[in-house]
Formats: sequence, C-alpha cells, structure tokens
Amino acid sequence: MDINLGLKAIGAGLAIGIACLGSAIGEGNAASAAIGATAENEENFTKSLILTVLPETQAIFGLVIAIWILTQL
Repeated sequence: MDINLGLKAIGAGLAIGIACLGSAIGEGNAASAAIGATAENEENFTKSLILTVLPETQAIFGLVIAIWILTQL
C-alpha cells in the first residue's frame, strides 16, 4: 500500500465527517425553529419543511468532495 492512498482516505474521511457534523448542527437548529413556526401557524409547514432540508446539501457536498479525493490518481 502506498502512503498516498492512506492520506487520501484520511482526507476523504475528514471532508465528509466535518461536512456532516456541520450539516447535523444546522439541521437541528432549523428543525427546532420549524417546529416552533408550525406550532404557531400551520400554514408555515411547507416552508419549514423546505428550510429543514437545505442544510443537508452541505453533507452532499462533503460526499462529492470525498469521492473526488478518492478518485484522483
């Protein structure tokens, strides 16, 4: 095994791990705000649902970067 493969694996792991951690924190904050907004007015449910999904894109970007790192020669 080459040391470059190990460094790529560490980099990919860090990329997805940090991205998912940030995404989880953001999604938790958005979900708690969405529950409060929906409790006050049920018409806010659709908007709140969309806003809780947005932080998940950060995790998807982390996955894309991890795949990109691992596929580089």
